[in-house]
Amino acid sequence: MEKINEKNLGKRDLLFALFIASMIIVNTLGSKITTILGVRVSVGILLVPVLFLITDIVGEVFGEKEAQHFVNMATIMLVFMFCLSFLFIRMKPNQTWGMQKEYELIFGSSMRMTAASIISFIISQKLDVVLFSTWKKVTHGKYLWIRNNFSTIISQFIDTTIFDFIAFYHLTEKYTVSFVFSLIIPYWLFKVAFALLDTPFCYLGVRWMRGGEQALQP
Repeated sequence: MEKINEKNLGKRDLLFALFIASMIIVNTLGSKITTILGVRVSVGILLVPVLFLITDIVGEVFGEKEAQHFVNMATIMLVFMFCLSFLFIRMKPNQTWGMQKEYELIFGSSMRMTAASIISFIISQKLDVVLFSTWKKVTHGKYLWIRNNFSTIISQFIDTTIFDFIAFYHLTEKYTVSFVFSLIIPYWLFKVAFALLDTPFCYLGVRWMRGGEQALQP
């Protein structure tokens, strides 16, 4: 773990703010479904890699404990948001406010999916931090690209699998184990592609955190 001075403390706080904001956006605006290369995906897929990228940068510079702190704080925020959503949706609206159905549709269409998101987030993010830290020790701090990619690829598979099974399994008779996996694989492959593409940003992020020192080691 590297010493946190006043300068990179501010950078760490900026990453923490971006991490929390990305997590909230994924769990609110991410409910919209779009099509990328013919595959039906959530718009949130564009931000999910950012979450793993940030914890990898923090884990590389400040160590596993600090990266786990990011995940723990984000988990608290997710649970807090889930509880407030549940409460606000069920509060009786004023008779002059005629948007209760739309409000429920947007923010409460599937509390099951929100719960799935929280559970998959906690497990996959903590796994990502542990795998990244373990491979850093195994490689003696070299080959950042290996631990960045492999920790993210594995944890993203776990994330996608847990989410899809909690959110969709037995939703109807159609959602069998094989059908859910038919949803998981293409979605996960998109995440793999994004993980590979974010490797240069991981190096740049580490360089930025360190002020340009020891930035581009293989």
